[in-house]
Amino acid sequence: MAEIHSILDTDLYKLTMQQAIMRCFPEAVAKYRFTNRSHNMEFNQECVEELRESLKKLRSVNLTQEEHDWLQETCPYLDEDYLAYLRQYRFKPEQVDIVFVPSEADPARGQIEMTATGPWLETILWEVPLMAVLSENYFLFVDKTWRRDDQEENAYQKGKRLLESGCDFSEFGTRRRRSFEVQDEVVRGLIRADREKSSTPGAGKLFGTSNVHLAHKYGLKPIGTIAHEWFMAIAAIHGYTGCSIKALSLWESVYSTEKGRDLWISLTDTFSSDVFFKELRQNPEYAKRWRLRQDSGDPLEYVQRVAKLYEELGVDKKKNPIVFSDSLNVEKAIKIKAVCDQAGLSASFGIGTFLSNDFVKADGSGPSKALDMVIKLASINGVPCVKISDEITKNTGLPSAVEHVKEIFGIPSG
Repeated sequence: MAEIHSILDTDLYKLTMQQAIMRCFPEAVAKYRFTNRSHNMEFNQECVEELRESLKKLRSVNLTQEEHDWLQETCPYLDEDYLAYLRQYRFKPEQVDIVFVPSEADPARGQIEMTATGPWLETILWEVPLMAVLSENYFLFVDKTWRRDDQEENAYQKGKRLLESGCDFSEFGTRRRRSFEVQDEVVRGLIRADREKSSTPGAGKLFGTSNVHLAHKYGLKPIGTIAHEWFMAIAAIHGYTGCSIKALSLWESVYSTEKGRDLWISLTDTFSSDVFFKELRQNPEYAKRWRLRQDSGDPLEYVQRVAKLYEELGVDKKKNPIVFSDSLNVEKAIKIKAVCDQAGLSASFGIGTFLSNDFVKADGSGPSKALDMVIKLASINGVPCVKISDEITKNTGLPSAVEHVKEIFGIPSG
């Protein structure tokens, strides 16, 4: 059975957003919904029951004093009021509803309908452990036909290639990892590659990991800022007109110190990058203060669009590197970096599933595919939330709500 043993076994952006929610929306009520995009990958009853048992054990997970002290020193943008709240925080499994829906073709297998409902301040911490535990249980109880291999060595070789190619990157693999042990091995391999890298000018750098527990364990920098849900919720609460700039402004009000400004990295595709860039053109001071993160669509086209935007607005291309985080592997990252170099832009990479869930079938016949799944904010205070990605298959939300928001922004349907 998969288990979470530390409250810090999560991605940093969950903590930074939780603090922002505590400051800005302490009374908000949220609902999160699970979606399995890999429809041909079904679950079984044992996997679902083990998931429920895993969640019950989360009741006893809490922030230790030693972890508190480390966060206080390592993440000075997290203030003492928030750390005191996190110290007393406890997961409430009753907030999560899990329903197994058997397949008509094979009732022993089926899909999962899963939601987490309650105060946004509390439920925001459910996404990462739910996905990490479900992924691990799937490969324990459903798909067992895969080969373990040496994941530390695999990660070392991948990290070595990235570093030798001049790529700066972070490990982003918590939510869809094969297991905690695998992610731990991956991080060890990347650290070894970074320590052994050539001192030749132009070599890349391992910035850190999004997993706060592993950052603590290995003395790395925890990496993360904001997720799509921040923009989705603020649009639902304040309205869609100017919602992206409103989201950035509220974030700045929470993270206004010099260290806090390290967290000013924004996704652009919550309501399409077209909409986001339009708002930036109307508010160019934000383009100069914020770094951008690409998470859907064509990354090479994105580079050209950002280069043009920065030239129009007088933004220093080298000062504001783009962070790429969409389904990356070594070859894709190297190709993107080359295009960025040509455009005069800096780049860094957040690499997840390719590192923490890259396996082959036991018979060597092909890859053992990871689950393609998400947990997204479905509503805030009863108002539906949507995401309109740069890639149509990544849109989330009620179809009627998605179409309504598209009408507001003038985005073509389809």
